[in-house]
Amino acid sequence: MATIREIAKIAQVSVATVSRVLNDHPYVSKEKKRAVHQAIKELNYSRNLKAIQLANKHSNLVGVILPKIDLPYFSEIVEGLAEEARKLHLQLVLIQSNYETEKEREALELLRGHLMDGIIFCSRAISLIEVRTYQEYGPIILLEDTDQDDFYSISIPHDQAFSYGLEYLHSKGHKKMAIALNRTDGINSKKRIHSYKKMMEQIKEPIRKNWIFDHCLSMEDGVSIVQKYLLLKEKPTAILTTNDQLAAGVILEAAKHQLNIPQDLAVLSFDNQDISKVMDISTIGIPIKEMGSEALKTLYKIREGLQPVKKKRELPFKLIERLTV
Repeated sequence: MATIREIAKIAQVSVATVSRVLNDHPYVSKEKKRAVHQAIKELNYSRNLKAIQLANKHSNLVGVILPKIDLPYFSEIVEGLAEEARKLHLQLVLIQSNYETEKEREALELLRGHLMDGIIFCSRAISLIEVRTYQEYGPIILLEDTDQDDFYSISIPHDQAFSYGLEYLHSKGHKKMAIALNRTDGINSKKRIHSYKKMMEQIKEPIRKNWIFDHCLSMEDGVSIVQKYLLLKEKPTAILTTNDQLAAGVILEAAKHQLNIPQDLAVLSFDNQDISKVMDISTIGIPIKEMGSEALKTLYKIREGLQPVKKKRELPFKLIERLTV
């Protein structure tokens, strides 16, 4: 196998310059980088990553656990992560879990084996009790509104944001309000359900279980909501959904059944994705990309021992009024 010295000789640069190029350090001229890469190609050089990890004490790999890669919400988080990773010279390893605890556990085992420098959970199914047992092996960042003080978390305050959305619908004259969530056992969903029940009690409305739509995540799930809505004897006049794709599915399916939005059913959602702008969906905007960026910054600071690092970081949300309420 070719050595760094051989590369330096062919490229006519110093060994230190070759090392800087291999480690993606700045302040190397384009000409020297080009010469080094050409020499690497000629010699068919391949780096011993394990040896590099042992020498540097870091793999420069960060595991990103997310349930679905193809959902815009998670794609935007990854975009924020990727932009920050380039600045920090880190590599991302995306792990699609489909909310399977075993897949999440496998990723955590990579952290235990020092094959990754840290883990970022975009969303999770595994319990925090189990996640806690891996904290000694490296930083673990949660993109959720956790109440656990020993975890690093970055999120909006979901209970406040959901309450704000319900209060907005109520201010527009709605008392009969439904909600649509993903997993009712998720920590963010539990906070949303708590906010919903509290609101219904305040306005003296009964809590109807069939107005709490669960396992809702995609546009297809929005279609399913309308089909269930049509079968209800008593129907809500408004619905608060947890993402814009879901809201879009509701609106498109409602039109097929001659339901007027917002006259028959007002729709308010979360995220402020492009689809909400195109379809004029009223939504609560979340700085999703910033969540990803801040998560990686936090992980990097912990790894490097930089202080101070805030344990719990809450980002702002903003109501964006359009045409569906």
